[in-house]
Amino acid sequence: MAAETTYLELSEADGGSHKFYEVVVDDTELTIRYGRIGDAGATTKSSFADNAKARAAAAKKIGEKVRKGYAPAVQGARGKRSVSRRAIVSTRSTAKTAPVLWRYRSGTSAFGVFVDSKVCMVGNEAGVITTLSHSAEVVQQFKLPDGVKCIVADDAWLYAGCDDGNVYDLSGKVPRVAYRIAPDIDIYWLDIHDGVLGVSDAGGGVAAIDHEDEFLWRRKSAGSSGWMVRCDADAVHHGHSGGVTSYDWRTGEQRWSRSTGAVLFGWQEQHTLYAGTSTRKVVELGKDGSPRREYSCDAAVFSCATSPDGQYVFAGDNSSSVYCFDSSGTRLWKLGTGCGSAYSMQYHDERLYIVTTDGSLACIDATESAIRAAESGTVPEIVDVKASHVEAVAASTTVEVVTAEAGGDGIVLECYEEGGRLRVRVVSEGFQHSWQVQFPKGIREAGARYVVSEVRQASRGGFYRAFGEIRRLA
Repeated sequence: MAAETTYLELSEADGGSHKFYEVVVDDTELTIRYGRIGDAGATTKSSFADNAKARAAAAKKIGEKVRKGYAPAVQGARGKRSVSRRAIVSTRSTAKTAPVLWRYRSGTSAFGVFVDSKVCMVGNEAGVITTLSHSAEVVQQFKLPDGVKCIVADDAWLYAGCDDGNVYDLSGKVPRVAYRIAPDIDIYWLDIHDGVLGVSDAGGGVAAIDHEDEFLWRRKSAGSSGWMVRCDADAVHHGHSGGVTSYDWRTGEQRWSRSTGAVLFGWQEQHTLYAGTSTRKVVELGKDGSPRREYSCDAAVFSCATSPDGQYVFAGDNSSSVYCFDSSGTRLWKLGTGCGSAYSMQYHDERLYIVTTDGSLACIDATESAIRAAESGTVPEIVDVKASHVEAVAASTTVEVVTAEAGGDGIVLECYEEGGRLRVRVVSEGFQHSWQVQFPKGIREAGARYVVSEVRQASRGGFYRAFGEIRRLA
């Protein structure tokens, strides 16, 4: 029996949707491939009792897409659209140079930064994520399929949002797809809290997505673009060209909206939001929407961050300068980076880490003594870090296969099909067997069993999250 293929596309003008949907019925197997036109896309597979049931399921899927505006097309006739990038408008700082301790040049402009007590990470527009120690040694590299928009942490998990529309889990030895965002969402930024993903996009939209890639809600802001999204236990906070809007994470109901000028970056502390704006200010808001104070810079603010609890507020402008303010709004200092404008930044343990328009990850000594010396013209000799000996690990959909004996005392999971989707549950004793498990998308296969070192209950309850290395049972 020959396979039956239906190929559909939806391509809208003026930057609208540009995506495909392919349905293949091969005997009792149904394969669906979807994504942005010109990309390989994501693939799901389902099995049915007979060909008639497979064809009926395919017809239902095709009908749903046709009703949404998809139409039959010739694959390859339309080309791939370019992905939105933040415009680089950067000039040299006129201030004295900051005390940069070390600098790693990633090779192209970079947005993603993550710093904790163990490592520093930078992700650039070539899709390369480099991990360095605090002693400025390159220890690991990942290679993702497209540009890295941001790197965010959620408890023990670490994720990277990528221009291919996927969010990758970086917590294991190899990157694996944790979330597949809808093809019509051109990611600008993302954040995550307890498995719920917040995504802002080029059109000024914002969405909340649960642990199984299913939309909790989608909203269109009053503005365009959206470089800020920050998630917490109660809300998704969205910064766009008109200001900051806060939504209930469960329902998407608007909690409040505040005009701040166009937001280019956002930061949060427990009770506070910070919006870096094109109006040359960092605007501080309470998480109830109440205005607090403003921190005035000399140019449009590309990025901002704070020390713990907002004792100090840092900003990076589009003229290659970085600033520090105290919590009352008083400017303490302004210094040049020497390596471009800071697209993103993070403060940790008296160091300010920035990733810049020239692709550098730079570590700035933010101690008072180092800053005072820099203001008088004395700075340390910069250590330029090299990474020639590290081989980048690519994203993977393969998994090691082991026997049950080799799996040891790990937790056993099972992949099963429900409603045309592949889901995962725990089969080991002592767990809620009806709960789903957040598990990488590319290695799911109906009927397969896996062993993981640990599963952890989400703080909100109702599902588990796989943690550690994943192996498939033979």
